Amino acid sequence: MRADLIERYDLRVPRYTSYPTAPHFGPGVDGARYERWLGELDPATPLSLYLHVAYCAEMCWFCGCHTKATKRYAPVASYLDALLAEIELVASKLPARMAFRHIHFGGGSPTVLKPEDFTRMVEKLRANFDMLPGAEIAVELDPRTADENYVIAMARAGVTRASIGVQDFNPVVQKAINRIQPFEVTERVILWLRKHGVDAINMDLCYGLPHQTVESVVETVERGASLRPARIALFGYAHVPWMKTHQKLIPEEALPGMAERWRQYEAASARLQELGYVAIGLDHFALPDDELTLAQKKGELHRNFQGYTTDSAPALIGFGASAIGSLPQGYVANEIAIDRYREMVHAGKLPITRGIAIDADDELRRAIIERLMCDMGVDLDHIAALYGKTGASFEPELEAMAGLEADGIVRREGHRLVVTEEGKPLVRAACAVFDRYLMAGEARHSKAV
Repeated sequence: MRADLIERYDLRVPRYTSYPTAPHFGPGVDGARYERWLGELDPATPLSLYLHVAYCAEMCWFCGCHTKATKRYAPVASYLDALLAEIELVASKLPARMAFRHIHFGGGSPTVLKPEDFTRMVEKLRANFDMLPGAEIAVELDPRTADENYVIAMARAGVTRASIGVQDFNPVVQKAINRIQPFEVTERVILWLRKHGVDAINMDLCYGLPHQTVESVVETVERGASLRPARIALFGYAHVPWMKTHQKLIPEEALPGMAERWRQYEAASARLQELGYVAIGLDHFALPDDELTLAQKKGELHRNFQGYTTDSAPALIGFGASAIGSLPQGYVANEIAIDRYREMVHAGKLPITRGIAIDADDELRRAIIERLMCDMGVDLDHIAALYGKTGASFEPELEAMAGLEADGIVRREGHRLVVTEEGKPLVRAACAVFDRYLMAGEARHSKAV
């Protein structure tokens, strides 16, 4: 990518795992409205469930998640009690017993739980919801805290996919982000997973971390790919110390500049494809026979709070402190503070403290942004027609796209937009043109590259 483009589009824009995005949620959506929205769901609607385990054994300094570090199990056990109570509370507000086709356990780190407590959590879900045939149960796994007994408990509970956090295998980088995780630790956990039948494995890697170089990132990619996970996510580190104060512990002088970040992304992406992975959307890679690859070929790729996914459930219900849910009527977000979340749940209150209702225009723009993020292009005539409009409705946005077009980031063909190969890392800048909530100079998001 040309150096002038890297500098020009060094913007802070959303990752567009939702639209409208979380910074635009407000207090107008509360527990009472959430209860009404839950009751309005069609009982036949397939659900996706997300459970947020808001604790880790220790804090990784690069982390942007809502989590707390603890060496004691008592706070974790207390939090789990509230999480189990919330599952029952939400289920009681639904119009009938409903079924799920996807569960995702995230955090924090779900592996901070004892194996028997993880089993309790899955049993509670099965007691309150039905599982559709072929449903996926996915767990984010920290190799540093998961032993073989935990993996066995996961397998017995029906877990089908594990997402392994790695970030980088270089010891210097690991020390700088406070995540000491030798390659052998990751390899051992993956061997346990495969031994016990959890064959679908994701791996998270990161570029833009302190002390990383192009050569070291490529080496990490090669070592990660040698374990042959089905999917690899290659995320750009989002340095937002004004939001996540623990990131102040990262030496800013060791962070790569924008041009270096781009070179790391470009080299890692190219190497992954040389190693047989297919590029998925902006920052995911998958083996040719993986469901994610097949979905992209069919134009059926989706994007939600977990990133690129095959999950097309129209309703996502979030459980746990800070969890976000998506319903046909809008988005809801749980209380972030763990103590307050626990108090609300035990008082029988749905712990929603913010959200946003969406209208037909939001739905249309969300569809446009999702296709751009997933397909690197969008036919505005086709998408708009699904909502009773025409592509001509977006002439102002197309005119605003002129700069991106002149710079070779997008190509316009009538009312069809195509993101060029060179422009792919900047697709979020193209999406932002359709974002009617985004204010100029917005600084609450991560950089576009």
